[in-house]
Amino acid sequence: MTNDIFAAFSLPSGKTLKNRLVKGAMEENLANAKQLPDETLFNLYQKWAEGGVGLIITGNIMVDAMAMTGPGGMALEEDTDLAPFATLAQKAKRNNTRVWMQINHPGRQVFKKMGGKVLSPSNVALDLGKHSRLFGQPKAMTEEEIQDVIQRFTETALLAEKAGFDGVEVHAAHGYLLAQFLSPLVNQRTDQWGGSLENRARLLIEIITAIRKSCAKDFSVAVKLNSADFQRGGFDVDDAIAVVKMLEPLHVDVVELSGGSYEAPAMQGHTADDRTLAREAYFLEFASKIAQQSHIPIMTTGGIKRLPVAQKVLESGVDLVGMATALAYNPDLPNHWQQVPGMVSMTPQVGWKDKTLSGMANMALVKRQLRRLGKGKPVKLNASAFISVVLDQILAAKLTKRYRRNMPHTTK
Repeated sequence: MTNDIFAAFSLPSGKTLKNRLVKGAMEENLANAKQLPDETLFNLYQKWAEGGVGLIITGNIMVDAMAMTGPGGMALEEDTDLAPFATLAQKAKRNNTRVWMQINHPGRQVFKKMGGKVLSPSNVALDLGKHSRLFGQPKAMTEEEIQDVIQRFTETALLAEKAGFDGVEVHAAHGYLLAQFLSPLVNQRTDQWGGSLENRARLLIEIITAIRKSCAKDFSVAVKLNSADFQRGGFDVDDAIAVVKMLEPLHVDVVELSGGSYEAPAMQGHTADDRTLAREAYFLEFASKIAQQSHIPIMTTGGIKRLPVAQKVLESGVDLVGMATALAYNPDLPNHWQQVPGMVSMTPQVGWKDKTLSGMANMALVKRQLRRLGKGKPVKLNASAFISVVLDQILAAKLTKRYRRNMPHTTK
């Protein structure tokens, strides 16, 4: 195994990545009124492709336009116009870059103002203290709704392949629907979809199996999984190892390990169970442990912004290095590292007392940079966290109104 970040990497399904650096998924909220990508996103993805990563993973694209993680998101369903997605794939594949579409369903993590479907394995609401009221009350899913979700993930993967994407990443982390099924705290079902870990993982396994059957053999299928939820009594590293073992017979190309949820935003460096995360490569300890026990290639994302840290990830036995925020602030970082190995990308760290507001501020700062890059403007390194949150809330309100106006069948 090589520790060279810029060495090519062959995936189990047959395709090759030109290097080990991956642009991890970030929520952009830059889609147009039809929930489709247009010039802003085309520009942004072209910039990342030209910046030198080997693989780009899109911001999460919803399998159901009635269940969105936030306003301004993209959705890809059976009757969606594929042309804009084909253009997005084309822009992202410049410079010999691969591109995967991250496909997702938010489950209960739907803002109340958005309306639409708020589904979950059980009717357990998000617990964010005084901020809990921002989210809708989830409804326990029926068997018919579970089968519909399996069909939607499969259909979206097929459409991604048709549009020219090299693969999909199924999002089963960060507290979204598939992570909700995996969580013993959220999934309180007593049927075949709940109880034992095998039952709680059943929905993820069924979805991966269906996608693998429907798409070409060399179409990459990856899974984003929490190394842990970082909540007492929640999904933990031993559960993650067991789920990775369940995925091994399904010819999965990569498992990307992250962590946390809205309730414990470990992906931003904050936990809810008092465990301390590393200042960079938050989940490396967990990823390394899992990599030693599985033949599936492992990737980890979370706080990486320096080349020595990226190299440490490879040295620990992890195959791919995911970066997100660092590439929002410096989309050319991989190219720069080849010329100036000591370059460090800026990443914001808002340390307000209220962890929920801190998480919102970090996301608002990143999304502000993504908007600037998409419009052809330089990043704003000294952006105020407070002003960024205010601007993000104003924009979110406008986009929410637009979403509800264009979705007449949304709950009003």
